[in-house]
Amino acid sequence: MKFFPASTIHQLEFDKIKDLLSAHCRTDYAKERSQDLRIHTKKEFIETDLQQSHEFKTIVQSGLHFPNDFSLNISRDIKLLGIPGASLGGEQFMLLRRLAENTNSIYRWFTTEIRETYPGLAKVIHDSYYEKNIKLLIDEVLDETGIVKDSASEELANIRMKLYRKRNELRRLFDRIVSKMNKQGYLADIEESFMNGRRVLAVFAEQKRTVKGVLHGESDSRRTSFIEPEETTELNNDIFSLEYDETKEVYRILRQLTQNLSVYAPLLKNYLDMAGEFDFIRAKAKLAIDIGGNYPMLHDKAHINIIQAYHPLLLLYNQKVNKQTIPINLKLDDANSILVISGPNAGGKTVTLKTVGLLQVMLQAGLLVSVSPDSEMGIFKQLMIHIGDTQSLEFELSTYSSHLKNMKHFIENANGKTLFFIDELGSGSDPNLGGAFAEVIMEELAFKHAFGIVTTHYLNLKVMANKVKGIINGAMQFDEKNLLPLYKLQVGKPGSSYTFSIAERIGLDKKLIDKARKLVDEEHFRLDKLLNRTEQDLQIIDKEKDSLQKLLKENEQLKKEMQQLMNKERHHQEIEKLKHQNQFSEEKLAYLKDMERRLKAMVIEWRRAEDKDSVVKMIHALLFNQKEKLQQDRRQKKINDKFEEVGGELKIGDKVKMKNNRTVGIVKELRGKKAILQVGVIPITVDIKELVVVVDKVVEEK
Repeated sequence: MKFFPASTIHQLEFDKIKDLLSAHCRTDYAKERSQDLRIHTKKEFIETDLQQSHEFKTIVQSGLHFPNDFSLNISRDIKLLGIPGASLGGEQFMLLRRLAENTNSIYRWFTTEIRETYPGLAKVIHDSYYEKNIKLLIDEVLDETGIVKDSASEELANIRMKLYRKRNELRRLFDRIVSKMNKQGYLADIEESFMNGRRVLAVFAEQKRTVKGVLHGESDSRRTSFIEPEETTELNNDIFSLEYDETKEVYRILRQLTQNLSVYAPLLKNYLDMAGEFDFIRAKAKLAIDIGGNYPMLHDKAHINIIQAYHPLLLLYNQKVNKQTIPINLKLDDANSILVISGPNAGGKTVTLKTVGLLQVMLQAGLLVSVSPDSEMGIFKQLMIHIGDTQSLEFELSTYSSHLKNMKHFIENANGKTLFFIDELGSGSDPNLGGAFAEVIMEELAFKHAFGIVTTHYLNLKVMANKVKGIINGAMQFDEKNLLPLYKLQVGKPGSSYTFSIAERIGLDKKLIDKARKLVDEEHFRLDKLLNRTEQDLQIIDKEKDSLQKLLKENEQLKKEMQQLMNKERHHQEIEKLKHQNQFSEEKLAYLKDMERRLKAMVIEWRRAEDKDSVVKMIHALLFNQKEKLQQDRRQKKINDKFEEVGGELKIGDKVKMKNNRTVGIVKELRGKKAILQVGVIPITVDIKELVVVVDKVVEEK
């Protein structure tokens, strides 16, 4: 991406974003990447970076652990590994082992399912592989502390065995000498020490000529002499020689291990870069969480449609001081590519301009941006900016001359892939002449289909925005009643500079304000007043819109609560149904248990009885009678649920229940002691004494 001027990145404060990103990095690799962020213009590069950051952000927010815990910079050790004849130490090999283990953990984390879930992160390990032989080679030679194992070579095992024996022999001999010297009163309180790698006696200075041996030194007070007894000299020499042999053999083994691992130096460098890359992606995810960054829809063309966009640095600052940050909504496309923002000073025009510029640079650097995920952002190939006083003492240019010089560069180099920002277009010169030049510049940039934002106080630019194709008006809202800026961008309508309102706010003499009003062209003043009134009306409409949205949300909440109540009632009904079914199941279970008990008793009876046929008949009667009884009980329960016995004398038309089979019918005729009932479609004759009058039960409403 091309920038004009060279200080564009600094003016947009992108360097501060890089510092925030670097603060989240743990590895030197990631810190270097964060300070050397590339701002891409190819969609595939930007998309990959954004996807990886978004996926890692999801991992962090979901509380998952990503196994990348290696943060040391061992690039020099890996480089040394690849140099012929070099030799690494035990600690260096243990760092290589930790790096290999870290890589193994990463590869094991990326299961098939995880690769499908996080394809962006999986790209980091796509062109590499895990080599388990690295760890095996190191483990064959070194223990977990980085010390060469005895088993590393037969020669080393023999040397260490001899050393062990000699040291034990020396220890026993030295203990005898110390005991003897103590009894003679020759030794100081410390008794013994080590000097020059050899075990020595701490002898009183006056006794040093009495003890035979080699004098190695004296204490600072000269009261104690350190003497190696002559009895241990030969043993010490043997141990010293064996220790030298051990050192030489260890060096040979480590050099051989270095040579064996040298073929994996490029792969280990790849592992180190991989750990750094994941750390860099993690840092981008952490930064996104800090600033509320999201992944907007990306278009491979010039396009801006940001929703709920925040200036990330302003957002972080306001969070520290518990202050609200007002977001902006802005859309620039092929139909409307240039926005002219007007409004009072200190109303947020420049902040809006910088917000859009910084977010665009962050996006093309692969960083998630502080916008709603529903936003849409495109890709630009060059970014031009003109903010603040740019006079050049070196080239003897005034503010306005420098302004025009920059505008000349804008016009000559702008195209459909250009995003520009101009703060106070035309300022620094006569308002009429500066305004005329500003119109020409705006028309030319619109003709070249460049995208951009311009801030101004010039009335002619506000009028022009409604006439020239591709240029639209916007205004920073202002509370005229309380004379305070609202920092809200209103697109579609121009805004007033509130010159006289602000003058009243600061307490300027009313006579001076009235006098100034008379000096202003009446049409100009009337238009500015109209803009004031229009803006205030729009603010009222916005408030009413917010109120309506609030009512709609409340209505939606009530709807949800009602749905929850309905679901709760439905759930209650389901529970009652299940209770009823469970009751029936309990009755059936009790019946089956009773049947089991009786059948067991009959089986015992069958074994004892001589008359087997009678027992079989009893079993048959029990099974079928119980089944019939169960069916009758069910029918009786159904009838009891529907009808209630009232008794009394039978009359034609009464509902009656037969006592023997629990059937209900209607009395059609009475013939002495008999009654004819209509049961379904069949008339039957029944004794009156077998009938009882019933009525329908009344169901009580709950």
